[in-house]
Amino acid sequence: MRAEEVKDIVMKMAGLALGALLLILLAACSSIDCPIQNTVYTVYKLRGADGGEAKLADTLHVLGRTAKGDTVLLNRGVGLASFNLPVSYSHEEDTLVFLRTDTVGRRAIDTVWVQKKDIPHFESVDCSAAFFHELTGVRCTHRGIDSIVINNRNVNYDPTTEHFHIYFKTAL
Repeated sequence: MRAEEVKDIVMKMAGLALGALLLILLAACSSIDCPIQNTVYTVYKLRGADGGEAKLADTLHVLGRTAKGDTVLLNRGVGLASFNLPVSYSHEEDTLVFLRTDTVGRRAIDTVWVQKKDIPHFESVDCSAAFFHELTGVRCTHRGIDSIVINNRNVNYDPTTEHFHIYFKTAL
């Protein structure tokens, strides 16, 4: 082989290696780890009159109320110390209906209004749209719920943050 032929072969191999490296880099750049579940949830922690942790012996149902109708968000929760509820990303206020039934069949229906500010969250152009939230207020009727307070205003992907402390009345 002549030196010219060797030089051509080396140049072709270098070009192929450079092309393969470029292809690997492009593939690596587009493999973003998007969250599988990009719905954010608020965590409601039950508290007793003394401020300590509490458990609800009664059965609890929670409905989300929208213009299109009601949606079951929590069905037949029994013995709950805490629970998670999704947050809408298209309304300034979420309306929730809490239906509590005690062991002898007495019921209390409360409405809870959660005011919030939606904050768009960008991961990557490869990922679907996501919203975090800042809780700005909460109010409720007081039939079965004594009070509900905001513990942490920032709602994001962290499932361990207690956003609300909810105090149920001891008897219906």
